[in-house]
Amino acid sequence: MALLQIAEPGQSSAPHEHRIAIGIDLGTTHSLVATVLSGKAKVLGDEQGHVLLPSVVHYSENSAEYGYDAKPFITKDPKNTIVSVKRFMGRSKADIKFQHPYSLMGADNEMPAFETAQGRKTPVEISAEILKQLKDRAEKSLNNPVNGAVITVPAYFDEAQRQATRDAAELAGLNVLRLLNEPTAAAVAYGLDQETNLSTDRNYVIYDLGGGTFDVSILRFSQGVFEVLATGGHTALGGDDLDRLIVKWAKKQLNIETLDDAEFAHFVVSARKAKEALSDAASVEMKVLDTTLTLDRASFEQIIKVALDKTISVCKRVLRDAKLELDDIQNVVLVGGSTRSYAVQKVVQEVFNQEPLCTINPDEVVAIGASITANQLIGNSQDGSLLLDVTPLSLGLETMGGLVERLISRNTAIPVARRQEFTTYQDGQTAMLIHVVQGERDLVEHCRSLGRFVLRGIPPMTAGQARIEVTFQVDADGLLTVSAKETTSGVNAQIDIKPSYGLSESDTERLLLDGFKFAEEDKSLRHLQETKVEAERELEALAQAIKADATLLEQDELDALNLATEQLKTQLQGTDLSAIENAVEHLKKYSDAFAAKRMNQHIDQALKGTKLDDWSNSN
Repeated sequence: MALLQIAEPGQSSAPHEHRIAIGIDLGTTHSLVATVLSGKAKVLGDEQGHVLLPSVVHYSENSAEYGYDAKPFITKDPKNTIVSVKRFMGRSKADIKFQHPYSLMGADNEMPAFETAQGRKTPVEISAEILKQLKDRAEKSLNNPVNGAVITVPAYFDEAQRQATRDAAELAGLNVLRLLNEPTAAAVAYGLDQETNLSTDRNYVIYDLGGGTFDVSILRFSQGVFEVLATGGHTALGGDDLDRLIVKWAKKQLNIETLDDAEFAHFVVSARKAKEALSDAASVEMKVLDTTLTLDRASFEQIIKVALDKTISVCKRVLRDAKLELDDIQNVVLVGGSTRSYAVQKVVQEVFNQEPLCTINPDEVVAIGASITANQLIGNSQDGSLLLDVTPLSLGLETMGGLVERLISRNTAIPVARRQEFTTYQDGQTAMLIHVVQGERDLVEHCRSLGRFVLRGIPPMTAGQARIEVTFQVDADGLLTVSAKETTSGVNAQIDIKPSYGLSESDTERLLLDGFKFAEEDKSLRHLQETKVEAERELEALAQAIKADATLLEQDELDALNLATEQLKTQLQGTDLSAIENAVEHLKKYSDAFAAKRMNQHIDQALKGTKLDDWSNSN
């Protein structure tokens, strides 16, 4: 039955022109769609009344089943039943290290494809199938075509994972208004329900534990502005991992080393049921391989402790990033189906010393926030609120000596653009390689490469005279574009950063933690590299000067200068900063004397043939 869209007075100047916008939570375990009807966000159900759509697709030879129709095949035909496809989005085949029943195709450094009864299917195609089901559900419910959609993604999805999500949405025929971070979507849902005109700022922690991803964000609500102060998380940590930990425990209880695909699927289903049942019971029975195991709350908490400890560790790191203490947090908002578990709620309450906020269904809150944002972006709402999202990791480029010049720091509000000028290193240089990197370390070798491109056609000039303006631009979806322009000639080049796969969760965590762990070491290494680069510049300039004016020096002076030059070159091969600085000072004694002679010569030439009267009559 179609729902009637009613425009309240003042909500729309032309109700018949009201455009349909939807918000989609593309989840690991379940997905759902919401829209704003008559000024209120509402989650849309299917014809049977189901609000959640299981993120499951089954492929048979001549047809495909989706959602609830596909779920029975998880145990019947696991190889052709794709679950948790979100975990494969924007990641390389080499990153997929968890157990799964699928035959993956493709090279290790590419996003894999699934071998199914219908042939090769990529994660993007499968996600598009799920999104299309949600789009069709919305159009049937609203009896109108969808004009635009906001799709939510984990805050810690990198450029590749975001781009893969956007590609899937476009393949499903959706006009993507924006990719929105899941915790931010939850904040929108709660923020618009709260008083935002308070005299004091309010800081909220959004703890989002879904089926396959974990995000935590700290947001400040102040006078209608929802600002993300800091964000962190894992792109592969969620309810699926809690299930796998229970499976690991069950295998140990039964002294089983390995499971075949069908057995593993049965174990996972049993583990999930036990996990959910423990929220209402002190102990439950798990039936696996004709055996019944008893799992009580104490054992369950111990089994999943390693995963929950990781989430709390991330929470504490994000608090440090936001420069806040636990006492500065007014509320903790729980988001994601996995937060229904009593064990998760218990840990969060103990750490933050307050009862978490869960007044909106944690399964629905992200989709609701996305629909509110979609309604604003499509032009239906006149709400004056402002939403500021942030970048999860720093972005920069490589400079001489393998150093990173950071243009956009992590936790910078987006959309954002940053410009910085660079110059050439050698005389007559006509091209420059722009190497874009992501990470928190000072050396390129410790960061992750995102892409390279070459700016050609730079006019030949003396080293240091060219002006290369490099611009980093991150749009509202968190997607990065880098451009470079030589300002005197106008030649330019640019690249849209689209890596073939995304960061693994371990890489993401490593980049952040290494930034803290090696801060002092990086500072020393950066000083060493900067000293080396400056010394090499001096040697290059000195070589040009000797080539032009060596006749100004006596032979013994030239020999001493060349000897000091060779000594510095030898020290530059090593890593002893003190020895390099001493060699620079030693060379400076001879090079300064040479420079003085060159200066005197140039002054003599400039004044040659000039009379005193020429100067006195110059005015």
